[in-house]
Amino acid sequence: MPFKLNQDRRHHIPRQKHKVTNWPAYEAGLRQRGSVTVWFTDEAIAAWEAEPRTTRGGQPLYSALAILTALTLRAVFRLAYRQAEGLIGSIISLLGLTLRVPDHTTLSRRSATLAVPRLPPTAANGDARRVHLLVDSTGLKLCGAGEWLVEKHGTKARRAWRKLHLGVDADTGQIVASALTSKEVDDGVQVGPLLDQVAGSLSSFTADGAYDQDGVYAAVADRHPEAEVIVPPRITAVASSEADTAPTQRDRHLRCIAENGRMAWQKTYGYNQRAKVEATIGRWKQVIGDGLRSRIDACRSTEVDVAVHALNRMLEMGRPNYVRMT
Repeated sequence: MPFKLNQDRRHHIPRQKHKVTNWPAYEAGLRQRGSVTVWFTDEAIAAWEAEPRTTRGGQPLYSALAILTALTLRAVFRLAYRQAEGLIGSIISLLGLTLRVPDHTTLSRRSATLAVPRLPPTAANGDARRVHLLVDSTGLKLCGAGEWLVEKHGTKARRAWRKLHLGVDADTGQIVASALTSKEVDDGVQVGPLLDQVAGSLSSFTADGAYDQDGVYAAVADRHPEAEVIVPPRITAVASSEADTAPTQRDRHLRCIAENGRMAWQKTYGYNQRAKVEATIGRWKQVIGDGLRSRIDACRSTEVDVAVHALNRMLEMGRPNYVRMT
């Protein structure tokens, strides 16, 4: 984060002030995110039931669209499977449709194998192929005893949780890559799987100091040789043996920091944009929640994909454009 090195005296640093330039449109988008207006298009009604199978096995009653619709409502409104079944049933009834409602058992079973489609990347600045990727990770709690119960009974049992890795497009704010792993997995190991999910070419890769690893630089170079890696070197970092003759990106970062300081390095390389991925994580935990409701790993992965799908759809409804005042 900006000013992280001045953490002991950050209270003396005034906060930046920004002005939203498209407030009417952004305010309308915020209201639309909370709208419960629901409609079914003719295409959605026709695609509600699953197509006949051409191979041996049981015939599914509901298409992937029907399951995705129910799971999206479950994620946005933070419902259990039974409550999601009741909500989608009431919506279909109020609309006067004759569609069958998937029960909670079907939702739980189908969520383990559901392939959630990714929204096509939104063009930014007239170029949709160059992505400035911002990467960070956070923890999501699993179901279990809450903090109140632990505090009341004085237990010290560790809360189980999973680690969520996100890749955000700096220009559009969309989540273009995600991965759910166990808490023991290192952040740098997931850089390759995240890059494989990015459509198009990569312009830059920005992450915090936890990604200052040779494997991260190698993963980016193998997939996008022209991409710039913007990762702050550790305080104990030293230049490579070929820094004078053939400096690497990391060597150039170290030289810039040694000559101008870390604050100047952050402004020169645009490292401050990494705050956008932290804002995305905050939006995730505010809208979707800070935990996972599913009890099976396959269902948890689908739960994450559905949440990504829902947040990207919300972002399409309105995004602020702002300018810095101070």
